[in-house]
Amino acid sequence: MTFKATVRGWARTGVLLLMAATPGIVFAQVYPAKPVRLVVPFAPGGTTDIFSRLVTERLAESWPQPMLIDNRPGAASNLGTELVARSPADGYTLLMASPGFAINPSLDPKTGFDPLKDFAPIVFVALTPLVVVVHPSLPVKSLADLVQLAKAHPGKLNFASAGSSTHLAAELLKARAKIDMMHVPYKGTAPATADLLGGHVHLMLDNIQAVLPHVRSGRLRPLAATSLKRPEQLAELPTVAELGYPGFQAASWFGLVAPDDAPAAVIDKLNRDVNAILARADVRSRMSAIGAQPGGGSPADFRRFIEAEVVKWRDLIRQNRLAAN
Repeated sequence: MTFKATVRGWARTGVLLLMAATPGIVFAQVYPAKPVRLVVPFAPGGTTDIFSRLVTERLAESWPQPMLIDNRPGAASNLGTELVARSPADGYTLLMASPGFAINPSLDPKTGFDPLKDFAPIVFVALTPLVVVVHPSLPVKSLADLVQLAKAHPGKLNFASAGSSTHLAAELLKARAKIDMMHVPYKGTAPATADLLGGHVHLMLDNIQAVLPHVRSGRLRPLAATSLKRPEQLAELPTVAELGYPGFQAASWFGLVAPDDAPAAVIDKLNRDVNAILARADVRSRMSAIGAQPGGGSPADFRRFIEAEVVKWRDLIRQNRLAAN
């Protein structure tokens, strides 16, 4: 063997030993080595899809491989979520989670995933407040007026909902305020909002993006925001928490998760890269324009948030017997 061949052999051995000693570092440096699939468990065009594209488009600017969105709507987001839960834990199939991720297993015992056992949190992406809005014909000007009216006429007021998250947000308000209102479910935000605008239902808790145009036009009256912080677009609007219900939060949220046991190095890289995106001025401006509050933080921060969401909604569902039989 020549001297050069011997040196090359030593070098190759050294690299292999280094890779064996530091597999996480090496893996993080080469990830992604192929396209990454981001499953969005809703149809294109919705809020979850919007935030997913915001992330993937910015990652494309620095990643050697693309992150491709795979819209898998169905079963109130359960279809796409279960798909990711059953995928290989290699970091190449991810999920953009939203409130149903924490709510649905408590609503339906047949749901095929556990948000705490089957997934590894990566990073909190964004939060969008809900707004308590009423038809202007309802004789209330504040949340206190609404609670007083509901207590004076138990079961007479009704509220629209367009999915489990907005339904349970209203149920949480009912429980905290100790009021009784009738639930009127709809298959989507558009028909629910149309009936609210027409005065066929009294009130609704819905995403700020959906109600803001109608609030600004005066066709709906806002009473409170359901996030812990006031939304920038309605800075004068108090939060439910400010109005005598400490800790109240029932906002829509979005975050990246992977199948459980995904490589720690991949989780760390994704967390760093998405945090860098969320710190960008153009991204924060875009989120502000659609009523969202940027997320961020560590995987551990996101896990604690998910755990709190699971407990909050599980307890509410059990106490009010809202689960499917």
